[in-house]
Amino acid sequence: MAFPETNTKSSLHIRSNSLPSSPHSLVSECEEHLQRLKNTEATSSVPSSSLVSQKLNGLLDLHDCIDWLLQLPIKQQELARECNDKSVDDTLEGSLKLLDICSELKDFLLMSKEIMYELQSVIRRRRSNETGLKVEGAKYLASRKKLNKAIRKSLGNLKAMKHECVEDRTSTIISILKEAEQVTVSSLESMLMLICDQPKHRRWSTISKMLQPKRIACDSQESETNEFEKVDAALKSSSFEQFQSHVENLEMCIQDLEIGVENLSRKLIRNRVSLLNIFNH
Repeated sequence: MAFPETNTKSSLHIRSNSLPSSPHSLVSECEEHLQRLKNTEATSSVPSSSLVSQKLNGLLDLHDCIDWLLQLPIKQQELARECNDKSVDDTLEGSLKLLDICSELKDFLLMSKEIMYELQSVIRRRRSNETGLKVEGAKYLASRKKLNKAIRKSLGNLKAMKHECVEDRTSTIISILKEAEQVTVSSLESMLMLICDQPKHRRWSTISKMLQPKRIACDSQESETNEFEKVDAALKSSSFEQFQSHVENLEMCIQDLEIGVENLSRKLIRNRVSLLNIFNH
């Protein structure tokens, strides 16, 4: 995973501020970003930390490109001309829903960080007291269970948005906006799944381990286990070897996710403001 091995500043790559000169090149660039995100989505149904990082970077690039597209007078005129009342409402409602999901995701990350900090505080106070760690570990897992329940509820609410059909549209930019909404929903869903405990994933890992040679199975399971799962597993098994490093990696992972989601939120707000300005003129 990229997050624990790099510092926060380098985990999200720097995007170019140069604006492409051609509307056609901008449309092509947006479509390329969309396709890359779709390809990333198709590569794995299991949300790993590295995959989520890749999706976040892709979303930031995509919404930067959409911002540039919305600044072009020819595309502003196209939007104003092609959009009827329903498509305007749908577009603005979709952008608002994305911001709501980001807000929920930021809340879940904050709650994850708070319960992790509480656990770290206990670890520092009771380094030699394994019994105390087990007690506090049980409290941490109870808090995680409550958080997982809230996340699963949010995941359920995402299903309607994720499976909305993209209708055939005459306007290229409207199609891009709708497809961007869909891939953003899907990527945010992966981030929620990363934070949330995944019993189905663990059951498959167990079956896979039984069917494959031991070394291969262990390597596969390790590669698919994210920072949240490693801390949970250590506490459930009362295995405190390398536990501190797992907690530190989790802290870095949460920090990077918070920065990435905050950057995404700002870009979504910026693009929503641009849409409001276009539709109100």
